[in-house]
Amino acid sequence: MKLIKSALFAFALLLMSEGAAHAQDATAQAAAVAGSLKPIGAGIVIVGASLGIGLLARAAVESMARQPEIAGNIQTAMIIAAALIEGVTFFALLLQIIV
Repeated sequence: MKLIKSALFAFALLLMSEGAAHAQDATAQAAAVAGSLKPIGAGIVIVGASLGIGLLARAAVESMARQPEIAGNIQTAMIIAAALIEGVTFFALLLQIIV
């Protein structure tokens, strides 16, 4: 599972950096190709974030089921972690738009 996540992350970085590499010396056709790959990179970012939040929620629910007395602490930590994941996702999507 970690290998798949790493491969998706590397592919997303490759797609994001491709737009910057072509922007300096590319023709209009190369810029159009790089622009057409941006939605794929954005989709990979969204898929990665949704997988991360899903795994986080699964682990939190499992731990709440095992120790119901600390469910409030677990839920607070889960919400903070999900917010951080979403923040990184928004930053990556902004990079997709800007670059």
